[in-house]
Amino acid sequence: MAIIKAENLKKDYDGFLAVKGIDFSIHKGEVFGFLGPNGAGKTTTINMLTGLTRITSGQIDIAGIDAVKNIKNAQRMIGIVPDESNLYMEMDGFENLCFCAALYGIKKVEREKRAKKLLKEFNLDNTGNRLFKAYSKGMKRKLTIAAGIIHEPQILFLDEPTTGIDVESARQIRDLIVKLHNSGTTIFLTTHYIEEAERLCDRIAFIVNGEIVQEGTIEELMLSVQRDNIVQLSVDKGLYAIQKTLETDFFQYRFEIRDNQTFILYSETPITLMPIMKYFDERRFNVYEAKLIKPSLEDVFVKITGIEVSKMKKEKEGGKQ
Repeated sequence: MAIIKAENLKKDYDGFLAVKGIDFSIHKGEVFGFLGPNGAGKTTTINMLTGLTRITSGQIDIAGIDAVKNIKNAQRMIGIVPDESNLYMEMDGFENLCFCAALYGIKKVEREKRAKKLLKEFNLDNTGNRLFKAYSKGMKRKLTIAAGIIHEPQILFLDEPTTGIDVESARQIRDLIVKLHNSGTTIFLTTHYIEEAERLCDRIAFIVNGEIVQEGTIEELMLSVQRDNIVQLSVDKGLYAIQKTLETDFFQYRFEIRDNQTFILYSETPITLMPIMKYFDERRFNVYEAKLIKPSLEDVFVKITGIEVSKMKKEKEGGKQ
């Protein structure tokens, strides 16, 4: 069941089409990843979905609500964590959380209770009375996420939640995403960390230059680029001496000799290992490793988009927009 649906969504900035008529839907309770380089349209899409930016054209449906005409009704059920903090520097952590809760009409006793609970969950309870401007970058990120979920939204939008923060804070945020996912929260996550998306997301869409170029589950994305069955084998003796015989006897496979003791088989059909194992056994070779090789999500991203992930990370962490 789709809880978010976007149809032909466009955003034009004075002749520059930042988002070019994209279509996607997000199922209730899933983590939906939105991956792409800087300037691809990720933040613009979030801002349109949450009513922070007026759309140029298209349709947005959030839980059965027309979020173009009735965005205020839709905003009651969503939480937003922008890529830059929107909290108040001159308030402390506790005051910031209570203020955000008050905006959603939560009564004083309840909002103070929730604020204390979230400060503890984020390991910020010892800093709750410290001014927000004195927080470290990781602490600011965690408090911003806490503010985004203090009203317990059904849908949470997370824009680059772990960019540029310390390893421990990033781990805590990923653990929180898993916890929210397990509780049934629908999460829209933008990130340039491929391994983060692979670990957290149920489905992923790749966006480049304002267009969605591929969408699917991790498995579907892998299958979209893997045309061969691939197996890597390692043996305890030199392969070069038997390479020609090996390639002749198993002509149905393509071979790649990596080194004198490791080779890879490629086949458009499933690879049957027993005859190969028997072949080596008869020649007194020991096969000490045989593993199926599958592409990583990073391989898929690079192949589909043509963008090197390392370059994408460097640009984002360097602060380019």
